[in-house]
Amino acid sequence: MLIFKDVISGDEVASDSFPHKLVDDLYYEVDGKTISVKEGIDDSLIGGNASAEGEDADDGAADGVKSVINVVYSHQLVETSFDKKSYTAYIKGYMKAIKAHLEKNQPERVDVFTKGMPEIVKKILGNFDNYQFFTGASMNVDGLVVLLNYREDGVTPYFIIFKDGVIPEKV
Repeated sequence: MLIFKDVISGDEVASDSFPHKLVDDLYYEVDGKTISVKEGIDDSLIGGNASAEGEDADDGAADGVKSVINVVYSHQLVETSFDKKSYTAYIKGYMKAIKAHLEKNQPERVDVFTKGMPEIVKKILGNFDNYQFFTGASMNVDGLVVLLNYREDGVTPYFIIFKDGVIPEKV
């Protein structure tokens, strides 16, 4: 199995256990799906007694189950937010950092990255309101921000992960 780790923060952001494809040799589209997971600690085990406190025992969550996107859950991604101006500032700084990383570690990728990324960023900014943004578990503000969008069906989530922003690591 391959784990994709952010080159800046070292955070795991995805793995090849999820359906994925490389697009234009610049980014991965990683397909996710909504799953149900049981939430942490059961309040009844720590003295929480909803009926004794006059609260409705069913607060909408069936037995502490919540819906999450499997990629977010598996890799402990943390949702963050941007407006268009702050994302533009972020992506400019991020691209500069990745270019420096490539010059040092993979000089053969510099031209592909610098020629292709402006078009990808333009596309992202053109559909900015369709995206949600996630950082790795460390919430490193300089690291990779993973983008979430939905397929045409409006139900299937997919993530955009910049190829040069991650290192595939065998585990």
